[in-house]
Amino acid sequence: MIITTAHTTGSVLAAANSGRTGLRMEAMMERGHHQIRKDSASSVTTSISATRRRRARRTFSSPHDKDEEEYIGFATLPEQVHRKAVKRGFDFTLMVLGESGLGKSTLINSLFLTELYKDRQLNNVEDRIHKTTQIEKKQLEIEERGVRLRLTIVDTPGFNDSVNGEESNKPIINYIDSQFDQYFKDESGLNRKNIQDNRVHCCLYFVSPFGHGLKPVDVDMMKKIHQKVNIVPLLAKSDMLTPSEVKKKKAKILQEIEQHDIQIYEFPECDSDEDEEFKKQDQELKLAVPFAIVGANTVVEVNGKRLRGRVYPWGIVEVDNPNHCDFIRLRQMLISTHMQDLKDVTADVHYENYRATYLADQMKTGKERKFTRSPNHRPSVRSSKLKRDSTPNFEAVMDTEKLLQQKEAEIQRMQAMLTKMQAQLETKNNSNNNHIESSA
Repeated sequence: MIITTAHTTGSVLAAANSGRTGLRMEAMMERGHHQIRKDSASSVTTSISATRRRRARRTFSSPHDKDEEEYIGFATLPEQVHRKAVKRGFDFTLMVLGESGLGKSTLINSLFLTELYKDRQLNNVEDRIHKTTQIEKKQLEIEERGVRLRLTIVDTPGFNDSVNGEESNKPIINYIDSQFDQYFKDESGLNRKNIQDNRVHCCLYFVSPFGHGLKPVDVDMMKKIHQKVNIVPLLAKSDMLTPSEVKKKKAKILQEIEQHDIQIYEFPECDSDEDEEFKKQDQELKLAVPFAIVGANTVVEVNGKRLRGRVYPWGIVEVDNPNHCDFIRLRQMLISTHMQDLKDVTADVHYENYRATYLADQMKTGKERKFTRSPNHRPSVRSSKLKRDSTPNFEAVMDTEKLLQQKEAEIQRMQAMLTKMQAQLETKNNSNNNHIESSA
């Protein structure tokens, strides 16, 4: 009887528990269905007011209540510019100018750790008598930590080698102007997306260590190009001089540059937020001008360390030792810290000066051609055609007018496309609003 009673009591308790569980299940299902009906009923209201809430958060936000929902996203613009610039790569054109035998090729090989002039043959004395200045351009692509640099080296062999050096500067000036002219034509053309910047961004001018400063040919050459390119003067082969002689020659070169009103590259001032270490390095670079440089591609061993240098009977000159020469400072200025500023000065100062002079000459030529024409003279068709054909700038003017017409047509096509796209967007927005209203 006790067993039967216990079994019966267990059955009753189990039935009661199952009944309560069923009631709880039914209540939960009922609340779930009610919640689903509530969510479906408020879905349209939520979609309609979502835009209003976002607009309200941005429009009526309190200055003391800043949260992540107010983050717009334009703070990532520098990262976008960085990614795009790294993907596109960088261009830099460097010209080396100076007499033969001052170590121009050796310095370039030391700066960029390459061998650009393996097959160069030196001319004898008889060939140099009537030799003219040549322009040799070498291009190479260097990649470092995912950053690509398209480097162009412009060498000037034969400069001031001939007996009559009056014509030695013309090829150099013509090359610099031709690069400006080519960039101006590319900038004025229709396809401006893939313009190659071959303008000379920096000119390393080698001053001979022999003598007492600048030679007349150096002064004449610098004065003819100082408004066209950034000049960085170098005291070549400074290992031939004692430290006191290097100091005296630097002061003499700067004095003569100022005396002849030669404009060399000026270092920009440091920003106020820069740290003290960077300001100190920048001050050292400014005081090192003109840079006393030594170039060497040979590797020597000193106290168990392998380094680049030149071996002499009295000792070894280390290229990478700032106590021996200014090679490290020159490389830091040229590549690490001021390469972009050299490009900016070329684009904002030298190229703009060339462009303004070119446009002024074109306007002056057009006015002179206009005022030399008689007001009562009516030329015939044949005579006017002959005059047009004899006008040197007529073809350039016609090409410019043709380009302007093509640009105007292209702008009109783009405006028509924009109008069409705006109409499509308005139609799409109206259809979406109608759908929301019908659903409500």
